[in-house]
Amino acid sequence: MVSIAIFGQSFQPESRIVYQEIFYFFKEQQVNLYIEKNFYQLLQKEVILTDTYPTYDSFENFPNEVDFLLSIGGDGTILRAITFTRGKNIPILGVNIGRLGFLAKIQKNEIRKSLTQVLQKEYTISNRSLLSLETEPTMSGLESLNFALNEITVSRKNTTSMITVATYLNDEYLTSYWADGLIVSTPTGSTGYSLSCGGPVLTPEVSSFVITPIAPHNLNARPLVIPDEMEITLKVSGREQEFLVSLDSRVFTFAKETTLKIKKNSFQVPMIEITPETFLKTLRSKLLWGEDKRN
Repeated sequence: MVSIAIFGQSFQPESRIVYQEIFYFFKEQQVNLYIEKNFYQLLQKEVILTDTYPTYDSFENFPNEVDFLLSIGGDGTILRAITFTRGKNIPILGVNIGRLGFLAKIQKNEIRKSLTQVLQKEYTISNRSLLSLETEPTMSGLESLNFALNEITVSRKNTTSMITVATYLNDEYLTSYWADGLIVSTPTGSTGYSLSCGGPVLTPEVSSFVITPIAPHNLNARPLVIPDEMEITLKVSGREQEFLVSLDSRVFTFAKETTLKIKKNSFQVPMIEITPETFLKTLRSKLLWGEDKRN
């Protein structure tokens, strides 16, 4: 019997019918469900669920026997979901009730069709690279969440002044970015924050990372694509004593004498890809490529 973990962060009233269709389908197919505790309580409150289901609320008690995790929300929900699966090699599938949806591939009007394909194993797996972060000195509390699927971003804190980010690749000095911040992106994250700052789009299977400055004052600074086996070292200086580092949606504060070391993570995240919702089709539909009326 198929077992599935369910994760979500919020309830969207306008998508009530989507939640109902998902859980009705799984009940009809006699699928074993494990639901994240807070999301389960929210669905009970909204009377989406009346039956009793086992729950989980951490990486430690996540059900390892599940066939995959279904994330209900947008791309941000998937980024949060990987904190539960981490290196367990459990595939993730996203239902998009958010806005853009590069990672959450199942659309509202294709719930039953797409979930049927998955239960019949009519899908492929796209293994996505992650970044990891180490700091000198070591920051307490970061160790268990020191990874990012999209990007690691360094940015200023409590100031309008720019920061200087001295950047080294495999200990060789590259340059110092005088900017609002710096983004180190994976191929998965290349369609996110990095793209909005002028970075290139990478296909998921590319073995590269992108370094993208945020509003650089040195106007000749441009995004740089590097091999993903390189280690990136960042040293931040500026007028303020602290700066911010975000790993996807998780934000930490560091003293400016902290050195950051970023490299490829030891584990990958397997994402379920359903035909015809390929990466190239998603690019065309989400970025409106080819929508010029002259085409």
